[in-house]
Amino acid sequence: MLSFGLSQPNVIIIQTDEHNLRTLGCYREQMSEEQAFVWGKGNKVDTPNIDSLARDGLICTNYFASSPVCTPSRASWVSGIYPQATGSANNNLPMKDSIVTFAEVLRQRGYATSYLGKWHLDGNAKPGWAPVRKFGFSDNRFMFNRGHWKKFEMTEEGPQVASKKKGNPVYDLGDADEKSFATDWLVDRSLEILDRDKGKPFCLMLALPDPHGPNTVRAPYDTMYDHLTFQQPVTMRKVLAALQNRPGWVSGSSNAVKKLSQATLSKYFGMVRCIDDNVGKIITFLKENDLTENTIVVFTSDHGDMMCEHCRMNKGLPYRTSVGIPFVLRYPAKVPAGKVIHTAYTTVDFFPTLMGLMGIEDGLPTMHGLNASIAYTNKKKEIAKDRIVYVRHSGGAWVAAFDRRYKLVISTSDKPWLFDLEKDPDELVNFYGRDEYKDHFVRLEKELKRQMVKYSEPALVEKNLRFQ
Repeated sequence: MLSFGLSQPNVIIIQTDEHNLRTLGCYREQMSEEQAFVWGKGNKVDTPNIDSLARDGLICTNYFASSPVCTPSRASWVSGIYPQATGSANNNLPMKDSIVTFAEVLRQRGYATSYLGKWHLDGNAKPGWAPVRKFGFSDNRFMFNRGHWKKFEMTEEGPQVASKKKGNPVYDLGDADEKSFATDWLVDRSLEILDRDKGKPFCLMLALPDPHGPNTVRAPYDTMYDHLTFQQPVTMRKVLAALQNRPGWVSGSSNAVKKLSQATLSKYFGMVRCIDDNVGKIITFLKENDLTENTIVVFTSDHGDMMCEHCRMNKGLPYRTSVGIPFVLRYPAKVPAGKVIHTAYTTVDFFPTLMGLMGIEDGLPTMHGLNASIAYTNKKKEIAKDRIVYVRHSGGAWVAAFDRRYKLVISTSDKPWLFDLEKDPDELVNFYGRDEYKDHFVRLEKELKRQMVKYSEPALVEKNLRFQ
């Protein structure tokens, strides 16, 4: 018979979809005023609940998607390996049956494991409720494979998308309210499961489909930020004015914009605030049930959203707010409050780090990621190692090496691009070819090539990547 105590912590993972770092107060606090308020001074969303997780735990300022689109990043998150090894290197490709997830490891150790929300690792099914392949999530009744639905309901047949046209589910908001709007509905189901499982060790992952488009949200969030006047980010103004050369890998990307939509940004802010208020419900549940101390709570996303920066929406590019994701973690039993980590990580690092925090060493699958638990749990309040991580484009058009300051992007369509985020936080200048940056280029290039070989990067042999 298993006995459980502090050595078996609970786990709650809250993952949003397509989330811009600058909409979270805890990330704005880590930025200069110019970077924190790119859409105009004072234009912000207050996120007190997510911020409290960072204040009472840690925040990682350089956490990246292994590949900045949904499926590959999510596959790396649950598996600890790079997308090309999961079978899910691009959107809608099903994850291999052989993949062992962190949920399966915990299920085998007696945990109640649950998943609610968007999965996007089971092929083309849409919405695709409760996939047959559970990958360790024993309760996946409220898991759906694909889609950014806005209204849900329970029926005799189980959960359903409540907005329909001609009998088919659609993204329409309809008359969604605090009981049926997707974010609220999924959090309410999560609270029901947490209440059911609170007497035993549990692992629950909640994957919210917002703030991914369509940019619509229920009242009162739909008008909460209509009073703001959003301005073009400086990178948008400079690109429109043709003052900067643009990387070749930008021209081939989708979702170009030449005009900033006030309504789009206002509703996006509203979605974020709705998410934060619902995170507050989960935090309150843990407090009321005396579960705070021994529960690992993670708030993150699968990838970013550029929100008009560089004249682009959404993701798919190696720019900071496309590939960068929020990562805050609270675990009072082991993680000191107020810790800030600037070291670079990617989504492949989550699984091994989670196991390290939980003290699980045996019976783990082979993983590509780093166990960073020592950095998370030591007494240092600020950590800034010069670790280099590798990130890939889902189609192999570019690969990149990041550390906490420099970024090297190698592509099929341009010369190398080397960014210095300290001198050029807007990512407008290519420092490649400058004598004073030669050592940084060589260091990043060498490590990028090494990791591409180690992790069998397909573009290494299939694409004409321009390293020099």
